[in-house]
Order: sequence, then structure tokens, then C-alpha cells
Amino acid sequence: MKPGLAKMQPGQPGATQATLSALLLRARLAVARAGAGACVAAVLCVAGAAAWAWLLPRGAEQKLALARPLPVPSTLAVAAPPPSANENLALFNETLGDKRYAEQHVKVLFGLAAKAGLSLNQGEYKPGYDKASRISSYQITLPVKGSYQAIWQFALAALRELPFAALDDIGFRRENIGDAQVEARVRFTLYLRDGAMPEQP
Repeated sequence: MKPGLAKMQPGQPGATQATLSALLLRARLAVARAGAGACVAAVLCVAGAAAWAWLLPRGAEQKLALARPLPVPSTLAVAAPPPSANENLALFNETLGDKRYAEQHVKVLFGLAAKAGLSLNQGEYKPGYDKASRISSYQITLPVKGSYQAIWQFALAALRELPFAALDDIGFRRENIGDAQVEARVRFTLYLRDGAMPEQP
């Protein structure tokens, strides 16, 4: 044994420090030999393993939570049953106009035409009656004159104002291509019930 160098025994006080220093020296040498890329890869592997070890129990808890049955609500929302045939018939009859007021319905159409700025002098009227359904009809053909847009506004306003009316036909005619005014024949049918609504069985 060379003078000045003493071998440390594991039980001696400086032995732990020497062992730690030796391990750090070996780690530095290994890092220097492996290179920076290998070191980054090793650090990422260690971080990934730690994250996996941390997340694995949480994933198992979530699976267990999903496997548990959901509590049944005390009251379930129930969709309303579809209307019966009698209810549909009653709704249909409520929508029909009243035959007693047919002239007033025609006045409404004339008022809407005037409001839209259309010229309307007279109309053609044709009453009808369907025995099977016991519904009266009143066909009205109105020759109007005005702008294309005003005529459509009138037709749509009439359908909104008189929900029992149907727009059967609308035909346009223009004398010259450059004319701003258009002539149109608008045909509505009003569906009317006779007097009071029938009682439902």
C-alpha cells in the first residue's frame, strides 16, 4: 500500500461520501459517452413511466365509475300522445271560416290589396259545397295591377290574415318588358263551415 492512500472501509464516516462521489463520477462519464440525445431520451422515458404509473389508477377508477349503473330518475318525461282523429277533426273545423261572414272575408281581401298599393276594381266569385265533408267553398278570382313584389306581398298577407284560404293560382302578364306595373289574376278558395261548429261525438 502506497503511503498517503488509505482504503476506506464501509463502516468509516467518509465511506458514504466517497461512494456517492464515485457514483456521480460514473454517471457523468456515462452521460458523456452516451451523448445529449440519449440523455434526453432517457429523461423522457422516465417521465413517461412516471406519468403512466400516475394515470393508470385514475383510468381504472373512471372505468369503475362508468361501469356503475346510473340512478333511475324518479319521474320520466313522457311525450304527449298524438291527437286522436276527433281532436284532429275539431282542430280542422276550428280553422275553417264561417260561411255567414263570406262577404266580410272578401272585404278583407280588397282591403289587403289596397294596403299593398294594388288597383282592384272587381272580382269573380263562385260558391261551392262538398257533400262528403259538408264544407262550403268560395272561390274568388281577383284581377289586380301593381308591382310584382306588391302582388306577392298581397297574396302572402291574405294567407296570413285568412288561415282558411288557399292560394290556388296566380298568373302574371306584362304589356311591355320595361313596364313596372304587372297585371295578375289571383285565385283564392275560402273553406267555410255552415254556421256553428258541429259537436264532436
